Amino acid sequence: MKTKHRIGFGFDVHRFAENRKFILGGIEIPFEKGLLGHSDADVLIHAICDALLGALALGDIGQLFPDADVQYKNIDSKILLEKVYNLIMEKKYQIENIDSTVVLEKPKLAPYIIQMREKLKSILKIDVEQISIKATTSENLGFTGRAEGVCAFATVLLKKES
Repeated sequence: MKTKHRIGFGFDVHRFAENRKFILGGIEIPFEKGLLGHSDADVLIHAICDALLGALALGDIGQLFPDADVQYKNIDSKILLEKVYNLIMEKKYQIENIDSTVVLEKPKLAPYIIQMREKLKSILKIDVEQISIKATTSENLGFTGRAEGVCAFATVLLKKES
């Protein structure tokens, strides 16, 4: 790849389910429901993984970590992010910044955003100032507005190492 900078975009969605922990941005957030998925269903980390993979045209997390593969059943998404990060490093790119948005009606995420940024910082070996996590509602519209699930969007900028 001859391009010095690469931009990637990721999106993920999971529905709420009973008897699951609510894991977001690599931390457990107290809530009455969790997200349903083959892994721990961390929509934020999944969106970031897809953005990183997309920036270098490496496919998506469904291709790398298929839900038909039992080794990924209930896997901690932080492990998936670490594997994706290692792929980015192998290609000699570094993360310039991550900008992400989580869409949900509840719970409110403001008290947890710093923790999420710190957790992502430790996995991706970048400064916390390079990670933006925003939360918004969908004004009671659609599946997120009905509190049926959560979605997340992420954009990343990668730079080729000199």
